[in-house]
Amino acid sequence: MKLIVKDKNGETRELEAVSGWRVMEIIREYRLPIKAECGGACACATCHVYVDKGWLDKLPPKREEEEDMLDEAFDLQDNSRLSCQIIMDEELDGLQVTLAQNSD
Repeated sequence: MKLIVKDKNGETRELEAVSGWRVMEIIREYRLPIKAECGGACACATCHVYVDKGWLDKLPPKREEEEDMLDEAFDLQDNSRLSCQIIMDEELDGLQVTLAQNSD
């Protein structure tokens, strides 16, 4: 399973993803620049990513907690999500995200 991540410099990396892992955990495992200060508790916005528009409908809807934390994020866009709230599974094989400027 693959996760495609574009960093702030525009470099794209194809990462091996594990089903059941949070997108944030996979990005951090590969030592890409993501703070993820709360470790996945949905208590900050430092794992903010932009999801490729073609994937938005395949993700579960944002929960209220995620909406609240995203309100704290900089450069919020319609496709903004917290990567700690996206759990990889087979349906998300090939998911494409871009790291937000405030994620490191």
